[in-house]
Amino acid sequence: MAENGPAAKLVTPYGGRLVDLVIPAVGHDILLQKAKCLPSIQISFRSVCDLELLATGAFSPLDRFMGEKDYRSVLKDMRLADGTLMPIPITLPANTVDGLAIGKELVLRSPTNEMLAIMRLEEIFAWNLDEESMAVLGTTDSRHPLVSEMHGWGRHYLSGPLTVLNLPRHNDFPGLRSTPAEVRAALEAMGQDNVVAYQPRHPMHRAHETLTKEAVEESDGSLLIQPVVGVTGYSDLDHYTRVRCYEALFENYYDPGRTLLNLVPLAVRMAGPRAGLWHGIINRNYGANHFIIGRDPHGPGKDSQGKDFYDTCDVQRLFREHEAEIGVRIIPHKEMVYVPRGNRYEESGRIVNGTEEYIRVSATTVIEDSLFHGKRMPEWFTYPEVAQILYEANPPRTRQGFCVWLTGLPSSGKSTIADVLAPLLLSSGRRVTVLDGDVVRTHLTKGLGFSKEDRITNILRVGFVASEVVRHEGVVICALISPFATARDQVRAMVGGERFVEVFVDTPVDVCEVRDVKGMYTKAKRGEIKGFTGVDDAYEPPCAPEVCIKTTAVTAEESARQIMEVLVRKGFLAALEKRAMQRTPRTDAVQAVKQ
Repeated sequence: MAENGPAAKLVTPYGGRLVDLVIPAVGHDILLQKAKCLPSIQISFRSVCDLELLATGAFSPLDRFMGEKDYRSVLKDMRLADGTLMPIPITLPANTVDGLAIGKELVLRSPTNEMLAIMRLEEIFAWNLDEESMAVLGTTDSRHPLVSEMHGWGRHYLSGPLTVLNLPRHNDFPGLRSTPAEVRAALEAMGQDNVVAYQPRHPMHRAHETLTKEAVEESDGSLLIQPVVGVTGYSDLDHYTRVRCYEALFENYYDPGRTLLNLVPLAVRMAGPRAGLWHGIINRNYGANHFIIGRDPHGPGKDSQGKDFYDTCDVQRLFREHEAEIGVRIIPHKEMVYVPRGNRYEESGRIVNGTEEYIRVSATTVIEDSLFHGKRMPEWFTYPEVAQILYEANPPRTRQGFCVWLTGLPSSGKSTIADVLAPLLLSSGRRVTVLDGDVVRTHLTKGLGFSKEDRITNILRVGFVASEVVRHEGVVICALISPFATARDQVRAMVGGERFVEVFVDTPVDVCEVRDVKGMYTKAKRGEIKGFTGVDDAYEPPCAPEVCIKTTAVTAEESARQIMEVLVRKGFLAALEKRAMQRTPRTDAVQAVKQ
């Protein structure tokens, strides 16, 4: 760090100044007492993240959740109503607007009921899910986690001036959580006018180290490593593990005089090209005028047809079109290859046509080949400090939790298959929880009706329990009708895409009616029951389930074995001998909700 030298002249914040919505200490207590007497609403964790970044200026020049004119303009043209480029709408959904009045003040509270801000309500306006998701995300496919999440948002947005009483509390890594103003001050003290920002989504390895250091040298600047720790992608590694990896690299392999590690409490949108441009604007507000666009194109992976939602080239192309306007230059993430001679990484363009031997590195392949089998990653790929953290945080796939989600019409055979599958999994050494639809409604979701809203609530409650079981490395089998594709995709996002195995129990409705021992189909056809799935209420079959079972062609035992084979291929189970597949332990050994 430059000592007693001139402070750096960083790029100005986007829009010319950093917004600051946090009330000064003087008058804070008086306003806090006033807030206790105001009506309030609870906002989501996503909105809490947005509020924090609005309050501290990371979203400058925005100083509030968008009103309708700005919102409509952003959807259509990626610009605020005044013409300022802004690719992502920052909005505040409300579950209900009953009792809210224009011109009145209300308190915004966190999901844990902490008072965060006072809003003077100026606008309440309706929004359309398909319109927004197509404009911003380029898709209405509910396999996109944000699309599925948006189905659960309130149907109105709120806007108005904000006075922030308290920033959200963060008890993890407090020394790495600085506001844009604080980050700018630290970067200015380093004495470099240029700042290269890198926003890693995954743990950084030796190739990333070379990439970032070369970018800093070429720009003659400082490096700002800014991982996101707010709402991240559903398949991303937890931020606690990621940050420990970044710390290990930062402390041992980077120059602290030219490198700053800071955590951004951002709720990602995974919006591909628009998201890449948005992240560039955010990093400018933290002081960066260069931004590394990684090979991961700010997206959630593959859609329901198995195709990538976004392409890296599209992300980089949109950024280049606007880099002059936002004042941030793109540094494309180039392919890095490993050169055994010299134990170093180089850009592939410098090596591929030469005579030196090299290895093309697929980080995903190396990580899976190592952690998948419970082995440490090789030192030529990542440093021992990082490898140890990842090894400790990632048990082998055969010890990881997963969810088997059986969906289909009533009486299609879901519970019967679950009854066969659970003992097979137990015989393979896994501990199993079964969440059966009928039993769940008796205990977990008792009191819910059969309206669409209540059915979705039922699915999401079961999904939440399943996600907790999986998070603690357990196995859960869920057997529910779950007729709505978007709700099932929301559960997939909760559990984590790689750990969610959707099984479509595909049985014709006439066969289900014959199997129906309760006579529900008959009652529904007589009109004695309304809204019965398969009679007068629709069932949305999965577009791309991991397993599709035609129960008219195979037995329940054969169906369960099909699922087991998929679990073996995915690595969750070791290869099973035929006799192991046929063993059936005592059914009372199943840790199940179903009794």
